Amino acid sequence: MSFPELPDFPWDSLADHAVRARAHPDGVVDLSVGTPVDPVPPLIQAALASVADLPGYPTTHGSPALRAAAVGALARRHGVTGLDPDAVLPTIGSKELVAWLPTLLGARSVVVPELAYPTYEIGARLAGADVVRSDGLTALGPAAPGLIWVNSPSNPTGRVLPVAHLRKIVDWARQRGTIVASDECYLALGWEASPVSILHPDVCGGDVTGLLAVHSLSKSSSLAGYRAGFVTGDPALVAGLLEVRRHAGMIVPRPVQAAMTAALDDDGHVAAQQARFGRRRDHLRAALTAAGFTIEHSEAGLYLWATRGEPAWDTVSWLASLGILVAPGTYYGPTGDRHVRIALTATDDRIAAAASRLSTATR
Repeated sequence: MSFPELPDFPWDSLADHAVRARAHPDGVVDLSVGTPVDPVPPLIQAALASVADLPGYPTTHGSPALRAAAVGALARRHGVTGLDPDAVLPTIGSKELVAWLPTLLGARSVVVPELAYPTYEIGARLAGADVVRSDGLTALGPAAPGLIWVNSPSNPTGRVLPVAHLRKIVDWARQRGTIVASDECYLALGWEASPVSILHPDVCGGDVTGLLAVHSLSKSSSLAGYRAGFVTGDPALVAGLLEVRRHAGMIVPRPVQAAMTAALDDDGHVAAQQARFGRRRDHLRAALTAAGFTIEHSEAGLYLWATRGEPAWDTVSWLASLGILVAPGTYYGPTGDRHVRIALTATDDRIAAAASRLSTATR
């Protein structure tokens, strides 16, 4: 038996640094992974429990209420109008969709950003597709790739792509019959910039042909443990994905669908969560800057993209000595070799602990 040849799982290489960080007398401040730490809002918990006694299979397409809630949320929160609820497909979190999309689409070549969420490349490898790292269209020459990944706000950098740039990508892809998939996991977390969906009329002109937007409720609604996401956009592409997923049994459980519906119908908890992340960001950013770090991009999203002008692993080691665990920029691409990604996903008291340690540290 031969499995696909994949790189080592990135976070495994943090093990020794994690041991060192956890040995800190005041405990570890783990800012290495963007996993939620705040409680699931009660209204979502109640929705999950409300259908716990239903024994039948859920639908792969998701309930009509869920699909309508997704369309409504995108319109209210992000100005995305005119979507067909039938062109919404719930996914088992967003990562599985990212990983399997090249396979489901039959893409033979995939373009990913220079600095990118590692699963874009993993998905291409699982599909046996060629991978091209590029932030510019001119570098692609006359090629017509099967799939282009866009991620704004970016993981790891927090960079926001302007509307004009997104429009240029859409126009370029349509001329070549290339599908554009936009990972919009952090769309609700704008700080110094306002991220825009690829499905926004200012970007696509109201025509979603060839476009897919991937969404996750992990960050905005603290639902990482629920594995709650969805994809929407081009009705024909979504219909094709639905057909394959029906055959493969890739179905979001009914209680999770109910929880997603409640989360998408309520904007209050999203605003409250954004405010929490904003306070933590302000506190941590000030402490890092005072400690000699330079913060680059980071105008949106869930992370601070930071450098001390040294190799990334040296910074990881220095922070681990303070009991602070972060991710090296090398996880996200070769050009991240002098940066670290610092997540905002720690409780207020742990963020305060990290800030305090940074304020008394010496290089």
